[in-house]
Amino acid sequence: MPVKKTRPPSLPLPSEITPAARFFGRREFLAGLAAAGVVGLGPDAAQAAALKATKNPRYTLKDKPNSFEDITTYNNFYEFGTGKSDPSERSGGFKPQPWSVTVSGEVERPGRYTLEDILKPHALEERLYRMRCVEAWSMVIPWVGFPLADLVKRFAPTSRARYVVFKTVLRPAEMPGQRFPVLDWPYVEGLRMDEAMHPLTILAVGLYGQTLPNQNGAPLRLVVPWKYGFKGIKSIVEIQFTEKQPATTWNLMAPREYGFFANVNPEVDHPRWSQAQERRIGASLFAAKQPTLPFNGYAEQVASLYRGMDLRRFY
Repeated sequence: MPVKKTRPPSLPLPSEITPAARFFGRREFLAGLAAAGVVGLGPDAAQAAALKATKNPRYTLKDKPNSFEDITTYNNFYEFGTGKSDPSERSGGFKPQPWSVTVSGEVERPGRYTLEDILKPHALEERLYRMRCVEAWSMVIPWVGFPLADLVKRFAPTSRARYVVFKTVLRPAEMPGQRFPVLDWPYVEGLRMDEAMHPLTILAVGLYGQTLPNQNGAPLRLVVPWKYGFKGIKSIVEIQFTEKQPATTWNLMAPREYGFFANVNPEVDHPRWSQAQERRIGASLFAAKQPTLPFNGYAEQVASLYRGMDLRRFY
């Protein structure tokens, strides 16, 4: 796990920076990517590969989704830089194929799994989710993915597995942001087991019916819509099951500002600003901000996970 660092005063935090049906089998998957010019290429090529997915009517919203341009050009992905446009501008050299994920820890089926191994048994679906970032901006995104719980069950966690830990790939040659000690690389995030098994939690492989662009976490990322965006770890290469709560990147870097749970809560302010309101990306700068919804609007589905917890302490 990363060693705790003291954040230099000059280090910018995220808030301080301006601006299917069944999925392809292994052969069909690779052939489809190759035909679309995706394998080993950058984000523009990745956007061209369509995914076979079925819209899930249980996960839809009245909100209008953000545009593809909004979603792919305004991002936090420090591995490519700290500016909001850096990921889209600097991720062209990143190669999301071939890909594999190492599974370890408290599971009966550890090992190294290719992306095709992971995807092949799962039906992909499109879900429209509200997404909220700690800097008080939000989007509505049509993700394509599958429930994380389905994958977790395949690995058969032991009774000692209480947490799931994720790690981002470490490739400074392809990810220019990793060449600087802005964070302790590689990026690490985690969920409690009941959070990981919740039906809202998905592993995303695409958005707007297309494969994930590099800047959005290609080829595999976590989406937990009731939490702040930094929990949605991208470009996952390791999944570990542990008995103890893991040390995670932003929680180590600034524990007063970034808690392990990171549930969207308008009543818990960031130490340096209010979380009570948010602005939708793409809206006019003169438009009124929207009230922040508890658990990002998913309280009915997830509040029971935290019954009896002090949400000001466990932020």
